[in-house]
Amino acid sequence: MSNYQPGVCNIGPGEIRRRQIVALLGAVLTIISAVTIIKTHAPRASRVGIFIPAMVFSVGWIQSRKKFCLAFGLMGTFNFGKLGQLSKVADKEDRARDRATAMGILSQAIVLAIAITGLVLLIPL
Repeated sequence: MSNYQPGVCNIGPGEIRRRQIVALLGAVLTIISAVTIIKTHAPRASRVGIFIPAMVFSVGWIQSRKKFCLAFGLMGTFNFGKLGQLSKVADKEDRARDRATAMGILSQAIVLAIAITGLVLLIPL
């Protein structure tokens, strides 16, 4: 059974759970990195590296909230069944809607990761 909605929803419960786990992992890595930065009094320039775990968190969190996989959207696939069992999006217009949504998710994730990085940069030395 498919609940696929072009540009709106391309993953089911199993895939959503995967993205929640990625978001949690990214959050933990971001927090560990921030604590390390604070404890070691890391210079501002090195703090920019927190962008990477913040991006992992951001992508996972936004995908799980939107029930839409960025990679699946770019590849023209969806999954509402077993993990790893992808179905192809047949309609060209549906694939275009999915790509637009995927790019929107990527943009939102970048903005969120930049905001998190900015906050870490503001921590006094």
